[in-house]
Amino acid sequence: MKIKKGDSVIVIAGKDKGKKGKVLLTLPKTEQVVIEGINVATKHLKNRRVRSQGQIIEKSMPLHVSNVALAIDGKGVRVGYTVEQDGDKSKKVRVARPSGKKI
Repeated sequence: MKIKKGDSVIVIAGKDKGKKGKVLLTLPKTEQVVIEGINVATKHLKNRRVRSQGQIIEKSMPLHVSNVALAIDGKGVRVGYTVEQDGDKSKKVRVARPSGKKI
C-alpha cells in the first residue's frame, strides 16, 4: 500500500468527498485505511451492568485505499516509487507522481 499511517490524505470518492484527515490505521490485508473524523458511524452500546446506562459512540470506519489520495500542498496526488542507489545499497523512496518530489 502506498498510503502509510500518519499521512495526511484527501478523500476523492464517497460521501465524504473533499474532506481531509490524518491516517490513524492501515489494514493491508483488506486494502483499507481508517482516517480521523471521516466515514463516521454511530454505534449504540448496550449497558454492561444492571444500573448503568447505554451509550451512543461515534466511530471512524475504514475506507478503501483507492478512495483516498495523499494530500500535498492541499491537493491530492498519486504516489509512486523510485529506487535510489547509494553505493552498494539501494533504497526505495516514495515520490509524488506529478512533480517527482520525495515524500
